[in-house]
Amino acid sequence: MTRSISAFTFTVAAWLCATALFATLRIASAQEPPKNFVFVGKPTPILEITFDDTEGQARKLADFKGKVLLVNIWATWCGPCRKEMPALDRLQARLGGPDFEVIPVSIDRGGMEAIRKFYGEIGVRNLAMYVDTVGQVLRQVRALGLPTTLLIDRSGQEIGRVIGPVEWDTPEIAEFLSSFIQKKNLPDRADRENSPTSDCPDAPSLVMRSLRWLRIC
Repeated sequence: MTRSISAFTFTVAAWLCATALFATLRIASAQEPPKNFVFVGKPTPILEITFDDTEGQARKLADFKGKVLLVNIWATWCGPCRKEMPALDRLQARLGGPDFEVIPVSIDRGGMEAIRKFYGEIGVRNLAMYVDTVGQVLRQVRALGLPTTLLIDRSGQEIGRVIGPVEWDTPEIAEFLSSFIQKKNLPDRADRENSPTSDCPDAPSLVMRSLRWLRIC
């Protein structure tokens, strides 16, 4: 009888582990970053980036703290920038809100008039307009080319960046960004591992050990 229970427990544990591993792999594959996206080795505070809004008021990324940000540095004279702007507009329409925002910062010396004209030409309706006519933002983020796009977490730290145009409105990228947006109230992995409590239901000890090995509980 004991052997039967042990065998049953092992079978359940193996099934749960296999199911959890399959789900984890599916999630990972659905959250692939954009091509050429480079994660920073260590999250870096980047709240001091400055630029002007449509009213000529100085703004900083700190003004948007609490949101996940996609900061796109671009210019109307940059061909690849012009190409990706409609996709960024659609991304803002899809994910924009209290938890996420696309921050496009133009370095056009022509200022807001150049941006307004370009937005009107291509029908941008969802993106705000920000400008840095002296290009200091390039130095602040150590950008090596245009467009440069930075992904910033809720605390104002850079997660990673990509140089060059991206199809920002694809379902795959939306899922990738959503994985960061949904972390609003979640503790990080280290906190979960060190927590004395668990969100997982009661289960035989072997099952629990298997799930913990997979970092699920």
